[in-house]
Amino acid sequence: MSSSPDERSAPEESTAGDGRHCLVTGASGYVGGRLVPELLAKGFRVRCLARTPEKLRDFEWAGQVEIVRGDVLDPPSVTAALDGIDIAYYLVHGMGSGDDFEETDRRAARTFADAAAQTGVGRIVYLGGLTPSDVPEPELSPHLRSRSEVGRILLRSGVPTAVLRAAVIIGSGSASFEMLRYLTERLPVMVTPRWVRTRIQPIAVADVLRYLVGCADLPATVSRTFDIGGPEVMNYRDMMQRYARVADLPHRMILSVPMLTPGLSSHWIGLITPVPRGIARPLAESLRHEVVCAEHDIARYVPDPPGTPIPFDDALRLALRQVKQAQVTTHWSAAAVPGVPSDPLPTDPDWAGGSLYTDRRARRTDATPEALWTVIEGIGGEHGWYSFGLGWSVRGWIDRLVGGVGLRRGRRDATRLRLGDVVDFWRVEEIQRGTSLRLRAEMLLPGLAWLEFRVAHDREGRTVLLQRALFHPHGLGGHAYWWSVAPFHAIVFGGMTYNITKAAERLTEEAEAGQPGGAPRSG
Repeated sequence: MSSSPDERSAPEESTAGDGRHCLVTGASGYVGGRLVPELLAKGFRVRCLARTPEKLRDFEWAGQVEIVRGDVLDPPSVTAALDGIDIAYYLVHGMGSGDDFEETDRRAARTFADAAAQTGVGRIVYLGGLTPSDVPEPELSPHLRSRSEVGRILLRSGVPTAVLRAAVIIGSGSASFEMLRYLTERLPVMVTPRWVRTRIQPIAVADVLRYLVGCADLPATVSRTFDIGGPEVMNYRDMMQRYARVADLPHRMILSVPMLTPGLSSHWIGLITPVPRGIARPLAESLRHEVVCAEHDIARYVPDPPGTPIPFDDALRLALRQVKQAQVTTHWSAAAVPGVPSDPLPTDPDWAGGSLYTDRRARRTDATPEALWTVIEGIGGEHGWYSFGLGWSVRGWIDRLVGGVGLRRGRRDATRLRLGDVVDFWRVEEIQRGTSLRLRAEMLLPGLAWLEFRVAHDREGRTVLLQRALFHPHGLGGHAYWWSVAPFHAIVFGGMTYNITKAAERLTEEAEAGQPGGAPRSG
């Protein structure tokens, strides 16, 4: 098989879309970023609605779509984005976005539904969550309750609507897959919550995408919910044991206990996996409920080809293959972290109320600019931070313990970055390939922090690494934080410039000697 249905970089061309116009919300997210190329390959024209259009510029398909700036909470921008649209994909939700996410989801869905009706959209397609039929809605987890309410709001819009309800989505880079992967790989013996025995019907992301695309051809008379799932029903304990078998790991010893509440479970998941507590909690709460499809009516309209829905073990193999081949095109970490400000880098100290601490470093090197950029772009994740590794690890653990994201998020791709990517507890705020990289901190801090790298040249033409760390303190605690860590800057930031340039020089020597090389580990 030359390509896997988990992630296809060049899907087979088709004219099934007949040039119909689709709007995709959430195009920078896990599902949306994979849906866009599928729609393009089927002959649809695609428009993407994004709060920050710049986040889409590095996607391979960015030049083939129309990107408009807007927010699903802003009626004028939503109305403008929906003008002339035949099929509107609603793929946004507020999971992990704070305590008021249900109200935010409600307002956004109403705004979208009203605008779709006003502009004459032909169909809405929404990906929601599978909910148990025997549990009263007030007793559902807030996450599932909100997903269910959003579906009802869209169905009441007067626009033909397909609400696809999925449970756990298995695919490289999905939060559910990462949670399953890290729990199983890191804990050969584990004490688990009761929800490991709850029945679940997981589905491969390839099948989710197939149903989403197929819903564009539903008859106008069809406006309803559809349960979508894989061919097997199991519990989370079974999922972990089967993951261990597929990944060639020893059998896992799993003991479930009743005292681990969803809150405690989210702390436990947050410490063991890269998934932060803000996202782990709604996932854990949802696993309290049995989520099994009550029907498979979608197959009447979107027939299942042979071999689909994809069996669970095959979905795992496909996802693991993409991870090992570094072909994870979208990742759960693309979502913003709740409670972390996204303020842009200040250009004037007055913006920071007169307080903007800066640590500047510069180092000349005999490395080529290309080699230096290779090391810079590969920073973090498996390559590390090129200085005081123990210090970075301790800082990551402290961040996890207080509810932050820590270092475990790693990177979507080990060597290449794009705008909006996560790099451990940083996020790519700006990247000019070959010349500059700016990261914004998403660790819990009493202020805002950035780390910036630039490739420059001196008057003699030698390559120069320019490095800058900036911190805008919030209150007295922010000032105290900066001065408490300032004594370590020579070790952390000074060591970083030294080791980055040394790694780049090694790459240059290897290239001159004709040896293949990538970004070396920092040690």
